[in-house]
Amino acid sequence: MTNKQRIAIYPGTFDPITYGHLDIIHRASPLFDEVIVTLAMNSGKQPLFTDDERYEMIKQATDRIKNCRVAQIKGLIVDFAKKVNAAAIIRGLRAISDFEYEFQIALMNRKLYSPIDTVFLMPDEKYTYLSSSIVREIARHGGDYDCFVPRIVRDELEIKYGRMRRKQ
Repeated sequence: MTNKQRIAIYPGTFDPITYGHLDIIHRASPLFDEVIVTLAMNSGKQPLFTDDERYEMIKQATDRIKNCRVAQIKGLIVDFAKKVNAAAIIRGLRAISDFEYEFQIALMNRKLYSPIDTVFLMPDEKYTYLSSSIVREIARHGGDYDCFVPRIVRDELEIKYGRMRRKQ
């Protein structure tokens, strides 16, 4: 019998990382020997934070989760999965509306790399409405978002939007 590690990848843009994301990481952590939070760097999105800023925020937000590490990747997530010998890709589902898109991506990932499975995890119900884009919008308009993000993210949002307001 081999003592093979069970590695999972949790990919995303994390612009910024929220308590909803962290809840998914905490749920995945006991299920796998290692959870690699992977920051996609070739996303078609126009993120508010740079790749390096997001990487640092994720790293600091997850530093107390013993079996979690953070990686920046370029290219397909399945290529990274092959490289690290991952068994699963973690995806969070907040609502039924998330499922169709995530299901298509899961099937495509399996087609591209048949050994990979996708594990869907639901966050605590208090995070089902939470998304990075909602947090950015609240922050942009000066609302209270402290209960949605870790302190490092709050501080970075204040810096980012403070700079943006001065430019206007």
